[in-house]
Amino acid sequence: MKYNFGAGPCILPQEVFQQAADAVIDFNGLSILEVSHRHKDFVAVMDEAIDLVKKALNVPEGYSVAFLQGGATLGFTIAALNMMRDSKSAGYINTGTWASGAIKEAKKVGVDVNILASSEDKNFSYIPKNFAIPAGLDYLHFTSNNTIYGTQYHAFPKNDAPLVCDMSSDIFSKPVHVADFDLIYAGAQKNLGPAGATLYIVKDEALGKSTSPFMPTYLDLKQQVEKESMLNTPPVFSVYVSMLNLRNLIANGGVEEMAKRNEAKAALLYHEIDSNPMFTSKVAHEDRSLMNITFQLVDEAHKDAFDALWKGADIVGLPGHRSTGGYRASMYNALPIESVHVLVDVMKEFTRKNG
Repeated sequence: MKYNFGAGPCILPQEVFQQAADAVIDFNGLSILEVSHRHKDFVAVMDEAIDLVKKALNVPEGYSVAFLQGGATLGFTIAALNMMRDSKSAGYINTGTWASGAIKEAKKVGVDVNILASSEDKNFSYIPKNFAIPAGLDYLHFTSNNTIYGTQYHAFPKNDAPLVCDMSSDIFSKPVHVADFDLIYAGAQKNLGPAGATLYIVKDEALGKSTSPFMPTYLDLKQQVEKESMLNTPPVFSVYVSMLNLRNLIANGGVEEMAKRNEAKAALLYHEIDSNPMFTSKVAHEDRSLMNITFQLVDEAHKDAFDALWKGADIVGLPGHRSTGGYRASMYNALPIESVHVLVDVMKEFTRKNG
């Protein structure tokens, strides 16, 4: 058995893998990989996937859900284009690589980007707070969880401007008050399903209001919603597995139960990091992510010894991002707490041998 702490693609429940594997062979007499997206059987899949998103997150009336392609990287552009209004000015909070990417893409399509706050001064090790938000912004954009640096918003910004959030790496990990947002977008490959689909939850009042002179058909959320995510061939397999995973999520207590499990897993590992003299974390305590826990060895001279131990325990996906080094334990919904116990035991054994 492998204990998968990889940052993405996501770990999924074994029963979801089995159901998906069965459908690759036989979905409705055809493989799910060859069935037409216009066939009534797949239309039913898309409809159920959308309904389950609404159920899981208690999406209120007046919001639409779409499954598109392109990942959150294309979402940076889609968000900027669809939320551009008369001022063509937006506020962005820079908390790391993906927030920085959103800023760059917004500028490319003509948004006057105001970087209202940034944690770059301390290598993105905290979430900025208590910053001024000017009036007249078309929207305010932030990234809810930062997979590379291991920070996460535990309270969302409050402002009169429409709120836009990239929730790729923590959506469905805890309850979200969707009514606070005009647009939420998220790549599927963390807590929702396999890579290929990107989820959009958009306030209906925000559709069709863009003032951008540049709006390709595919990037127009109004047209995507009107076509029920079928403007072109959708990512059929990713949507199907996402539907299966949402069924599983709801059957196992929903996002409320996932939040409890995720808090317990994170508390277990953070306790070991904080109490073990061989390890340290650079992330501000109050901003620590429950999804992606980053940590380092106090003495890098022990790296080979520690790497040998966790690899020998069948742990995979533990190295930190190439831009940061160290270690990163990504603990998405489907990761069982037993996997965290294995990692903690390895850390204790490492310290016993080397401390």
